[in-house]
Order: sequence, then C-alpha cells, then structure tokens
Amino acid sequence: MVPNGVSIVTTTLNERENIEKLISITRSVLQSLEHEIIVVDDNSQDGTIQIANRLADVAVTKTREGQSKGLLYGMQMAKYPIIITIDADLENDPADIPKLIQKINEFDIVVASRTKLPRISEKISSKTLGKLVGATDTFSNFRAYKKETVSKFNLRGGETFGAEFLVIAKKKGLTIGEIQCDPSPRRNTPRIGGKIKANIRIFWALIKSLLIYLV
Repeated sequence: MVPNGVSIVTTTLNERENIEKLISITRSVLQSLEHEIIVVDDNSQDGTIQIANRLADVAVTKTREGQSKGLLYGMQMAKYPIIITIDADLENDPADIPKLIQKINEFDIVVASRTKLPRISEKISSKTLGKLVGATDTFSNFRAYKKETVSKFNLRGGETFGAEFLVIAKKKGLTIGEIQCDPSPRRNTPRIGGKIKANIRIFWALIKSLLIYLV
C-alpha cells in the first residue's frame, strides 16, 4: 500500500553544516510522494534555524529538552499518517526511508537498526532492553511510526535517546518491527559526546528505560 503522505521529523542542535544537505537528499528520495519536513531546533546558536526556516515545511525553535522530547514535539505537529524520524547529522541515510515506509504496513513502529553498533553501551542495550522490546538497536531514532501511535507517548524518563518510545510502545501493546541498515560513518564530534561521555549517557538512558519497563 502506498501512503498518501509522509511526515519527516528531525531535531537539530547546531546542525548548520548538515541540515541543508539532509533536507535536499530527503526531498529527492521522496520526490514522487507527498511529504513534509519538520525541523525542531533545540535553540541552536549557529544559524541552523534560519536555514531550516528557508528549506523545511515547518521549522520551530523550542527550549532545549533533549532529542526524545524534541522528536515527540515534532511528531505531534505531523499531518500525514506515516511519520519518519531521522537524525540531522547525516548518520542516517535518507535512501533507506522507502524501506521503512514499506515495512510500516505490517507494524505500528519500525526501527532502522544498525547492522553494527559502535559503542559497548549500545551492544549491551541490544542484549537487554532490545530483547524485551523486540528491536536490536534501541537507540536508533531512524524510525517509522503510524501517526495514531503518537498520542500514546507520555515521556517521563528524561533523555533516553529514543529508547522510552519503544518501552512505552511495548507496554501499550503496539507492534514493533525493524529493518537492517548499514551505518554511515560517525562524525568526529557527535552530539551525544565523546567515547566515555557517550557511553555513560547511554548506560544511564538504558538503566532508566529498564526501570520504566519494569514499573
């Protein structure tokens, strides 16, 4: 089944160098399909929002609350029945969006799981939380959602880098599927931080997500 429209949602924090390319490539991939691109900016200081205002269909700035709440904010504004969330740093390949769209016919949420997880914290998450929710990459925010699922998400765990969405979905009986995608090269200064900081933040997000799942 071909959807009658797709909403693309991304969050940004100082992504001036990437947002124009992301929007351009995404529009090229979706040129034969009605779509909108929504950019939720976490109060960037490098002019990201000015570029987004010019190129996106919807561009808003909000108080910085993290990626998860930023994505939900954008998802709540989406007008089409399928929502695709994607990172703004070009580590997710927009060319894989059609595979997510095709798979969402079978599930409520589809995760584009990376074939190789780069951090030890993510590998441990895959073997713990991943087994509980049915996705091998719980911190990939490259996903497809059916619009009707958005009202189910009441985020309360702080920043979990998207893992709480899957926990809530599982607890509410939503179906979760996945596709496999080869990861693009990571940039030198990822938004989440360097190796040690990133692993600490992901482990903490994992612990919070497991507690939310169990409570």
